[in-house]
Amino acid sequence: MSTNLLGPEPTLLPEEPDVLAEVADPEHTAADVVVGHPTSSLAWALLADEAFAAGKTLESYAFARVGYHRGLDALRRAGWKGHGPIPWAHEPNRGVLRALYTLHRAADAIGEEDEVERLAKFLSDSDPVAAEKIAAGE
Repeated sequence: MSTNLLGPEPTLLPEEPDVLAEVADPEHTAADVVVGHPTSSLAWALLADEAFAAGKTLESYAFARVGYHRGLDALRRAGWKGHGPIPWAHEPNRGVLRALYTLHRAADAIGEEDEVERLAKFLSDSDPVAAEKIAAGE
């Protein structure tokens, strides 16, 4: 990622150790994680992934939309002003970036072209490597 010395500092979200522990525990479903941590973008993005994989496109869209809005809330709490880097390399940012990705994917699946373009730009502006990393399963 290139550094714009005149641009805003990267936004770095706080860690979510409880969320990560539940995600890693095979006894917890994505829905369990959402119920336990409803403000976590990562939890909502994982639930959106499950719905999409099951062919439930509208449910995936809805779950991703919630994760996206929870992510915007978290970014604002961290000082984000509506633009600027949200680096993939900072692991706690990955939930928000995954929520953007899952919403982009679901919007594309339902033909919401303007939203697809907006989200692709938002994701690329946040971190140009994020979509590639997510698509690769990282």
